[in-house]
Amino acid sequence: MGIRALLVDDHPVVRAGLRAMLETFAGLEVVAEATDGSEALALVDELLATGQGLDLVIMDIQMKPMDGISATRALRQRGGPPVLILTTFDTQKDILAAVEAGALGYLLKDAPPEQVQAAVLATAQGRRTLSPEIAAALMEGLQRPGLALSARELELLQLLATGASNRQLAEALFISQSTVKTHLAHIYGKLGVDNRTAAIAVARQQKLI
Repeated sequence: MGIRALLVDDHPVVRAGLRAMLETFAGLEVVAEATDGSEALALVDELLATGQGLDLVIMDIQMKPMDGISATRALRQRGGPPVLILTTFDTQKDILAAVEAGALGYLLKDAPPEQVQAAVLATAQGRRTLSPEIAAALMEGLQRPGLALSARELELLQLLATGASNRQLAEALFISQSTVKTHLAHIYGKLGVDNRTAAIAVARQQKLI
């Protein structure tokens, strides 16, 4: 018997692309789509109430009015189907929140199709599945739960410690200087500092770099 899945994502184009990929997997059928967590909960209730069955929910994180973390928590509290988080967000904060909410799997949208297929199968069977980079970030977050730096922010911090200017950072990471400034602002906020020197000091103290 095949895997019946619900796909939850608030971007129609992204959802269409994901559905096209998912339906190439043998034995998987996307039986419904939702644009946010609240719609997902209603669809799960409807599918289960009508006896149609549902084996898996593939869930994005940042959606409105109800985000994926809240919906995952509600589904698990109801004893609903297992949840695989499929998202672009790789911060320790999001990963920890998803796992604590009861998600069995966590994968980034740029993962290779074969990795997504393996995660879908494992999650539907009730087995936990985390990509290597997500598992590493999760362990890092468990050790230092107060920090939630993304992989790109950590990369920028590492370069920042070499004394690189904004222009050099932008060139090294192939991004604009305005994007560098945005990343720096996020880093300062997360580390509780207001300048480069302090950010580097805290990062080294916390063994982030």
